[in-house]
Amino acid sequence: MAKARGKHKRSPQHRPTQNHPQGQGQGQGQPGPAPHSAEPRPDHDRYYPSTLLEDLRDEPVHDCLNIDSLADCATADRSLPSVPIAAGAGVNKIAINADGQYRPNGDGSVGGNGNGNGNGNGNGKLDRKRYEKELIRLQIELVKMQYWIKHTGFRLIVVFEGRDAAGKGGTIKRLTEALNPRGCRVVALGTPSDQQKTQWFFQRYVEHFPSGGEMVIFDRSWYNRAGVEKVMGFCTHKQVEEFLQSSPEFERMLVRSGIVLLKYWFSVSDEEQELRFQARIDDPTRRWKLSPMDLEARMKWAEFSQAKDEMFKHTNIPEAPWFTVEADDKRRARLNCIHHLLSKVPYRDMTPEAVKLPPRPKAKKVARPPLGEQFFVPNQYP
Repeated sequence: MAKARGKHKRSPQHRPTQNHPQGQGQGQGQPGPAPHSAEPRPDHDRYYPSTLLEDLRDEPVHDCLNIDSLADCATADRSLPSVPIAAGAGVNKIAINADGQYRPNGDGSVGGNGNGNGNGNGNGKLDRKRYEKELIRLQIELVKMQYWIKHTGFRLIVVFEGRDAAGKGGTIKRLTEALNPRGCRVVALGTPSDQQKTQWFFQRYVEHFPSGGEMVIFDRSWYNRAGVEKVMGFCTHKQVEEFLQSSPEFERMLVRSGIVLLKYWFSVSDEEQELRFQARIDDPTRRWKLSPMDLEARMKWAEFSQAKDEMFKHTNIPEAPWFTVEADDKRRARLNCIHHLLSKVPYRDMTPEAVKLPPRPKAKKVARPPLGEQFFVPNQYP
Protein backbone atom coordinates (compact mmCIF):
# COMPACT_ATOMS: atom_id res chain seq x y z
CA MET A 1 0.00 0.00 0.00
CA ALA A 2 1.24 3.50 -0.79
CA LYS A 3 2.70 5.38 2.10
CA ALA A 4 0.30 7.85 3.68
CA ARG A 5 1.33 11.46 3.35
CA GLY A 6 1.33 13.54 6.51
CA LYS A 7 -0.59 16.77 6.69
CA HIS A 8 1.43 19.90 6.40
CA LYS A 9 0.71 22.12 9.38
CA ARG A 10 0.41 25.76 8.48
CA SER A 11 1.94 28.32 10.74
CA PRO A 12 0.31 31.71 11.42
CA GLN A 13 2.74 33.28 8.97
CA HIS A 14 1.09 31.34 6.16
CA ARG A 15 -2.22 33.09 6.56
CA PRO A 16 -3.11 35.69 3.92
CA THR A 17 -2.81 39.25 5.21
CA GLN A 18 -3.20 42.75 3.93
CA ASN A 19 0.56 43.24 4.05
CA HIS A 20 1.05 41.68 0.64
CA PRO A 21 -1.60 43.13 -1.67
CA GLN A 22 -1.90 41.78 -5.17
CA GLY A 23 -0.74 43.56 -8.29
CA GLN A 24 0.21 47.22 -8.51
CA GLY A 25 -2.34 48.57 -6.02
CA GLN A 26 -0.22 48.40 -2.85
CA GLY A 27 -0.89 49.80 0.58
CA GLN A 28 -0.93 53.46 1.47
CA GLY A 29 2.50 54.84 0.68
CA GLN A 30 4.17 51.43 0.79
CA PRO A 31 6.00 50.11 -2.25
CA GLY A 32 4.97 46.60 -3.25
CA PRO A 33 7.25 43.69 -4.09
CA ALA A 34 8.67 43.63 -7.58
CA PRO A 35 7.06 41.14 -9.98
CA HIS A 36 9.00 38.08 -11.03
CA SER A 37 11.12 38.09 -14.14
CA ALA A 38 9.82 36.11 -17.08
CA GLU A 39 10.90 35.32 -20.60
CA PRO A 40 8.86 36.77 -23.48
CA ARG A 41 5.52 35.10 -24.04
CA PRO A 42 4.15 34.06 -27.46
CA ASP A 43 2.72 36.79 -29.65
CA HIS A 44 -0.87 36.15 -28.63
CA ASP A 45 -0.04 36.68 -24.95
CA ARG A 46 0.31 40.01 -23.21
CA TYR A 47 0.51 41.32 -19.68
CA TYR A 48 -2.30 43.20 -18.07
CA PRO A 49 -1.37 46.89 -17.80
CA SER A 50 -0.74 48.10 -14.27
CA THR A 51 -3.62 50.53 -14.60
CA LEU A 52 -6.12 47.68 -14.97
CA LEU A 53 -5.75 46.52 -11.39
CA GLU A 54 -5.94 50.11 -10.20
CA ASP A 55 -9.21 50.53 -12.11
CA LEU A 56 -10.58 47.43 -10.39
CA ARG A 57 -9.92 48.81 -6.92
CA ASP A 58 -13.31 50.45 -6.43
CA GLU A 59 -15.43 49.12 -9.28
CA PRO A 60 -16.94 45.69 -10.00
CA VAL A 61 -15.46 43.94 -12.99
CA HIS A 62 -18.66 44.02 -15.03
CA ASP A 63 -18.72 47.81 -14.76
CA CYS A 64 -15.09 48.67 -15.49
CA LEU A 65 -14.26 45.99 -18.08
CA ASN A 66 -15.94 45.63 -21.43
CA ILE A 67 -16.65 42.28 -23.05
CA ASP A 68 -13.51 42.43 -25.21
CA SER A 69 -11.18 42.87 -22.26
CA LEU A 70 -12.90 40.04 -20.38
CA ALA A 71 -12.44 37.80 -23.41
CA ASP A 72 -8.72 38.55 -23.34
CA CYS A 73 -8.33 37.00 -19.89
CA ALA A 74 -7.67 33.57 -21.38
CA THR A 75 -4.72 34.82 -23.44
CA ALA A 76 -3.35 37.49 -21.12
CA ASP A 77 -0.67 36.83 -18.55
CA ARG A 78 -0.03 38.70 -15.34
CA SER A 79 2.92 38.61 -13.01
CA LEU A 80 2.45 37.35 -9.47
CA PRO A 81 4.28 39.17 -6.69
CA SER A 82 6.87 37.43 -4.58
CA VAL A 83 5.42 36.53 -1.17
CA PRO A 84 7.35 35.65 2.00
CA ILE A 85 6.53 32.09 3.09
CA ALA A 86 7.40 32.31 6.76
CA ALA A 87 9.33 34.50 9.16
CA GLY A 88 13.01 34.36 8.31
CA ALA A 89 12.40 32.39 5.13
CA GLY A 90 13.03 35.30 2.79
CA VAL A 91 11.19 35.70 -0.49
CA ASN A 92 10.33 32.77 -2.72
CA LYS A 93 10.44 34.07 -6.28
CA ILE A 94 8.84 32.62 -9.37
CA ALA A 95 10.66 32.22 -12.65
CA ILE A 96 9.58 30.77 -15.96
CA ASN A 97 11.97 29.76 -18.69
CA ALA A 98 11.49 30.17 -22.43
CA ASP A 99 9.44 26.98 -22.90
CA GLY A 100 7.10 27.79 -20.01
CA GLN A 101 8.74 25.44 -17.46
CA TYR A 102 7.92 26.49 -13.92
CA ARG A 103 10.93 27.16 -11.70
CA PRO A 104 10.29 27.92 -8.01
CA ASN A 105 13.96 28.61 -7.23
CA GLY A 106 14.79 32.09 -6.07
CA ASP A 107 17.86 32.12 -8.32
CA GLY A 108 15.89 31.08 -11.39
CA SER A 109 17.67 27.76 -11.81
CA VAL A 110 15.86 24.92 -13.49
CA GLY A 111 14.87 22.39 -10.86
CA GLY A 112 14.22 18.70 -10.72
CA ASN A 113 16.63 17.66 -13.45
CA GLY A 114 18.65 15.33 -11.27
CA ASN A 115 21.80 17.45 -11.42
CA GLY A 116 22.11 17.74 -7.67
CA ASN A 117 21.15 21.41 -7.43
CA GLY A 118 18.85 20.72 -4.48
CA ASN A 119 15.66 21.25 -6.44
CA GLY A 120 15.01 17.63 -7.35
CA ASN A 121 15.35 14.27 -5.67
CA GLY A 122 17.76 12.73 -8.15
CA ASN A 123 15.16 11.23 -10.49
CA GLY A 124 13.76 14.41 -12.04
CA LYS A 125 10.93 15.01 -9.56
CA LEU A 126 10.50 18.23 -7.62
CA ASP A 127 11.64 18.04 -4.02
CA ARG A 128 8.69 17.52 -1.65
CA LYS A 129 9.65 20.26 0.82
CA ARG A 130 10.06 22.81 -1.93
CA TYR A 131 6.80 21.66 -3.51
CA GLU A 132 4.80 21.94 -0.28
CA LYS A 133 6.26 25.34 0.52
CA GLU A 134 5.37 26.71 -2.89
CA LEU A 135 1.94 25.06 -2.86
CA ILE A 136 1.06 26.89 0.35
CA ARG A 137 2.11 30.18 -1.23
CA LEU A 138 -0.02 29.57 -4.31
CA GLN A 139 -3.02 28.47 -2.24
CA ILE A 140 -2.86 31.75 -0.34
CA GLU A 141 -3.03 33.53 -3.70
CA LEU A 142 -6.02 31.37 -4.67
CA VAL A 143 -7.85 32.52 -1.55
CA LYS A 144 -7.16 36.14 -2.49
CA MET A 145 -8.43 35.41 -5.98
CA GLN A 146 -11.66 33.90 -4.64
CA TYR A 147 -12.35 36.94 -2.46
CA TRP A 148 -11.91 39.13 -5.54
CA ILE A 149 -14.11 36.90 -7.71
CA LYS A 150 -16.91 37.07 -5.15
CA HIS A 151 -16.61 40.83 -4.69
CA THR A 152 -16.58 41.69 -8.40
CA GLY A 153 -19.08 39.15 -9.71
CA PHE A 154 -16.45 37.55 -11.92
CA ARG A 155 -17.41 34.24 -13.58
CA LEU A 156 -14.77 31.61 -14.25
CA ILE A 157 -14.92 28.14 -15.82
CA VAL A 158 -11.87 25.89 -15.73
CA VAL A 159 -11.89 22.73 -17.83
CA PHE A 160 -9.55 19.83 -17.00
CA GLU A 161 -8.99 17.27 -19.73
CA GLY A 162 -6.20 14.85 -20.56
CA ARG A 163 -5.01 11.28 -20.47
CA ASP A 164 -6.17 8.81 -17.86
CA ALA A 165 -3.96 8.97 -14.74
CA ALA A 166 -2.42 12.24 -15.92
CA GLY A 167 -2.98 13.98 -12.57
CA LYS A 168 -6.11 16.03 -13.21
CA GLY A 169 -7.83 14.95 -9.99
CA GLY A 170 -4.78 15.61 -7.84
CA THR A 171 -4.40 19.10 -9.27
CA ILE A 172 -8.09 19.88 -8.74
CA LYS A 173 -7.79 18.69 -5.14
CA ARG A 174 -4.86 21.03 -4.41
CA LEU A 175 -6.55 23.84 -6.30
CA THR A 176 -9.75 23.69 -4.27
CA GLU A 177 -8.74 22.46 -0.81
CA ALA A 178 -8.16 25.98 0.58
CA LEU A 179 -11.16 27.57 -1.14
CA ASN A 180 -14.70 28.16 0.07
CA PRO A 181 -16.82 25.41 -1.56
CA ARG A 182 -19.79 27.78 -1.72
CA GLY A 183 -17.98 29.82 -4.33
CA CYS A 184 -15.95 27.10 -6.03
CA ARG A 185 -17.70 23.98 -7.35
CA VAL A 186 -16.23 20.88 -8.97
CA VAL A 187 -18.41 19.23 -11.60
CA ALA A 188 -17.64 15.64 -12.59
CA LEU A 189 -20.58 14.30 -14.54
CA GLY A 190 -21.17 10.62 -15.12
CA THR A 191 -22.69 8.80 -18.07
CA PRO A 192 -25.66 10.73 -19.48
CA SER A 193 -29.11 9.37 -18.66
CA ASP A 194 -31.59 8.29 -21.30
CA GLN A 195 -33.35 11.63 -20.91
CA GLN A 196 -30.11 13.61 -21.23
CA LYS A 197 -29.26 11.72 -24.43
CA THR A 198 -32.34 13.30 -26.03
CA GLN A 199 -31.26 16.84 -25.04
CA TRP A 200 -29.03 19.34 -26.79
CA PHE A 201 -25.55 17.97 -26.24
CA PHE A 202 -24.29 20.93 -24.17
CA GLN A 203 -27.47 21.20 -22.09
CA ARG A 204 -26.41 19.08 -19.12
CA TYR A 205 -23.21 21.08 -18.78
CA VAL A 206 -24.82 24.51 -19.04
CA GLU A 207 -26.92 23.96 -15.93
CA HIS A 208 -23.72 23.83 -13.88
CA PHE A 209 -22.25 27.09 -15.22
CA PRO A 210 -21.28 29.79 -12.70
CA SER A 211 -23.36 32.68 -11.50
CA GLY A 212 -21.72 35.97 -10.64
CA GLY A 213 -18.92 35.55 -8.10
CA GLU A 214 -18.47 31.82 -8.73
CA MET A 215 -15.77 29.56 -10.10
CA VAL A 216 -16.69 26.18 -11.61
CA ILE A 217 -14.16 23.44 -12.34
CA PHE A 218 -15.04 20.68 -14.79
CA ASP A 219 -13.25 17.40 -14.12
CA ARG A 220 -13.73 16.30 -17.72
CA SER A 221 -16.31 18.15 -19.74
CA TRP A 222 -18.14 18.36 -23.04
CA TYR A 223 -14.85 17.34 -24.66
CA ASN A 224 -15.70 13.72 -23.84
CA ARG A 225 -17.48 13.79 -27.21
CA ALA A 226 -14.22 14.38 -29.10
CA GLY A 227 -12.21 11.98 -26.92
CA VAL A 228 -13.46 8.89 -25.17
CA GLU A 229 -16.86 8.84 -26.91
CA LYS A 230 -15.24 9.02 -30.32
CA VAL A 231 -12.46 6.50 -29.67
CA MET A 232 -14.61 3.98 -27.82
CA GLY A 233 -17.46 4.18 -30.31
CA PHE A 234 -20.09 5.76 -28.03
CA CYS A 235 -21.14 8.26 -30.68
CA THR A 236 -21.35 8.45 -34.44
CA HIS A 237 -18.89 10.12 -36.81
CA LYS A 238 -21.61 12.66 -37.67
CA GLN A 239 -22.01 13.56 -33.98
CA VAL A 240 -18.28 14.12 -33.62
CA GLU A 241 -18.20 16.34 -36.70
CA GLU A 242 -21.12 18.35 -35.35
CA PHE A 243 -19.36 18.75 -32.00
CA LEU A 244 -16.10 19.96 -33.57
CA GLN A 245 -18.07 22.57 -35.48
CA SER A 246 -20.37 23.61 -32.63
CA SER A 247 -17.90 23.70 -29.73
CA PRO A 248 -15.91 26.76 -30.89
CA GLU A 249 -19.15 28.66 -31.51
CA PHE A 250 -20.50 27.59 -28.12
CA GLU A 251 -17.33 28.74 -26.32
CA ARG A 252 -17.19 32.05 -28.16
CA MET A 253 -20.74 32.66 -26.99
CA LEU A 254 -19.69 31.99 -23.39
CA VAL A 255 -16.77 34.39 -23.63
CA ARG A 256 -18.93 37.10 -25.22
CA SER A 257 -21.34 36.76 -22.28
CA GLY A 258 -18.49 37.68 -19.89
CA ILE A 259 -17.41 34.21 -18.70
CA VAL A 260 -13.69 33.51 -18.65
CA LEU A 261 -13.00 29.99 -19.92
CA LEU A 262 -9.66 28.26 -19.25
CA LYS A 263 -8.96 24.85 -20.78
CA TYR A 264 -6.12 22.63 -19.55
CA TRP A 265 -4.90 19.43 -21.16
CA PHE A 266 -2.78 17.18 -18.93
CA SER A 267 -0.21 15.30 -20.98
CA VAL A 268 1.56 12.19 -19.66
CA SER A 269 3.87 9.70 -21.36
CA ASP A 270 2.73 6.13 -21.91
CA GLU A 271 5.53 4.86 -19.64
CA GLU A 272 4.46 7.12 -16.77
CA GLN A 273 0.81 6.25 -17.29
CA GLU A 274 1.66 2.56 -17.04
CA LEU A 275 3.47 3.14 -13.73
CA ARG A 276 0.48 5.02 -12.33
CA PHE A 277 -1.96 2.34 -13.43
CA GLN A 278 0.15 -0.26 -11.64
CA ALA A 279 0.34 1.92 -8.53
CA ARG A 280 -3.46 2.09 -8.45
CA ILE A 281 -3.68 -1.68 -8.71
CA ASP A 282 -1.22 -2.10 -5.82
CA ASP A 283 -2.97 0.41 -3.56
CA PRO A 284 -6.43 -0.74 -2.35
CA THR A 285 -7.38 2.85 -1.44
CA ARG A 286 -6.88 3.99 -5.04
CA ARG A 287 -7.98 0.92 -6.94
CA TRP A 288 -11.39 2.47 -7.57
CA LYS A 289 -9.67 5.00 -9.86
CA LEU A 290 -8.90 2.25 -12.37
CA SER A 291 -12.16 1.43 -14.15
CA PRO A 292 -12.78 -1.25 -16.77
CA MET A 293 -13.07 1.58 -19.29
CA ASP A 294 -9.56 2.78 -18.37
CA LEU A 295 -8.17 -0.69 -19.04
CA GLU A 296 -9.93 -0.89 -22.39
CA ALA A 297 -8.82 2.62 -23.37
CA ARG A 298 -5.25 1.70 -22.40
CA MET A 299 -5.08 -0.43 -25.55
CA LYS A 300 -5.92 2.58 -27.78
CA TRP A 301 -3.07 4.99 -27.03
CA ALA A 302 -2.50 5.95 -30.67
CA GLU A 303 -6.23 6.42 -31.34
CA PHE A 304 -6.53 8.79 -28.37
CA SER A 305 -3.50 10.72 -29.62
CA GLN A 306 -5.11 11.19 -33.02
CA ALA A 307 -8.41 12.22 -31.44
CA LYS A 308 -6.66 14.78 -29.26
CA ASP A 309 -4.79 16.27 -32.24
CA GLU A 310 -8.01 16.55 -34.23
CA MET A 311 -9.78 18.14 -31.26
CA PHE A 312 -7.04 20.73 -30.80
CA LYS A 313 -7.12 21.52 -34.51
CA HIS A 314 -10.77 22.58 -34.32
CA THR A 315 -11.16 23.91 -30.76
CA ASN A 316 -7.88 25.72 -29.99
CA ILE A 317 -9.45 29.13 -30.58
CA PRO A 318 -8.03 32.54 -29.58
CA GLU A 319 -10.95 33.24 -27.25
CA ALA A 320 -10.44 29.97 -25.35
CA PRO A 321 -7.09 28.36 -26.21
CA TRP A 322 -5.85 25.04 -24.89
CA PHE A 323 -3.00 25.07 -22.38
CA THR A 324 -1.01 21.84 -22.17
CA VAL A 325 0.38 20.80 -18.78
CA GLU A 326 3.35 18.43 -18.90
CA ALA A 327 2.37 16.03 -16.12
CA ASP A 328 5.02 13.30 -15.85
CA ASP A 329 6.00 15.01 -12.58
CA LYS A 330 2.77 15.45 -10.62
CA ARG A 331 4.17 18.02 -8.21
CA ARG A 332 5.55 20.24 -10.92
CA ALA A 333 2.35 19.88 -12.96
CA ARG A 334 0.20 21.01 -10.01
CA LEU A 335 2.30 24.08 -9.34
CA ASN A 336 2.53 24.98 -13.03
CA CYS A 337 -1.22 24.75 -13.53
CA ILE A 338 -2.20 26.69 -10.40
CA HIS A 339 0.37 29.40 -11.11
CA HIS A 340 -0.86 29.70 -14.69
CA LEU A 341 -4.49 29.95 -13.61
CA LEU A 342 -3.64 32.74 -11.18
CA SER A 343 -1.90 34.63 -13.99
CA LYS A 344 -5.10 34.58 -16.06
CA VAL A 345 -7.37 36.29 -13.52
CA PRO A 346 -6.78 40.04 -12.91
CA TYR A 347 -7.46 39.78 -9.19
CA ARG A 348 -6.09 41.83 -6.35
CA ASP A 349 -5.86 41.11 -2.64
CA MET A 350 -9.25 41.67 -1.04
CA THR A 351 -8.72 39.43 1.99
CA PRO A 352 -10.70 40.85 4.94
CA GLU A 353 -8.75 42.06 7.92
CA ALA A 354 -8.47 39.64 10.79
CA VAL A 355 -11.42 39.80 13.18
CA LYS A 356 -10.69 40.37 16.87
CA LEU A 357 -12.86 38.10 18.99
CA PRO A 358 -14.67 39.99 21.77
CA PRO A 359 -14.69 38.53 25.26
CA ARG A 360 -17.18 35.72 25.62
CA PRO A 361 -20.08 36.70 27.95
CA LYS A 362 -20.45 34.73 31.13
CA ALA A 363 -22.71 31.75 30.49
CA LYS A 364 -26.01 31.56 32.29
CA LYS A 365 -26.83 28.46 34.27
CA VAL A 366 -29.34 26.36 32.39
CA ALA A 367 -30.79 22.93 33.03
CA ARG A 368 -29.18 20.32 30.77
CA PRO A 369 -30.41 16.76 30.16
CA PRO A 370 -28.38 14.03 31.84
CA LEU A 371 -25.52 12.57 29.78
CA GLY A 372 -27.01 9.12 30.16
CA GLU A 373 -29.79 10.09 27.77
CA GLN A 374 -27.35 10.69 24.91
CA PHE A 375 -25.58 8.29 22.59
CA PHE A 376 -21.82 8.69 22.18
CA VAL A 377 -19.37 7.26 19.66
CA PRO A 378 -17.17 4.77 21.56
CA ASN A 379 -13.55 5.78 21.96
CA GLN A 380 -11.59 3.07 20.17
CA TYR A 381 -8.24 4.79 20.70
CA PRO A 382 -7.71 5.34 24.46
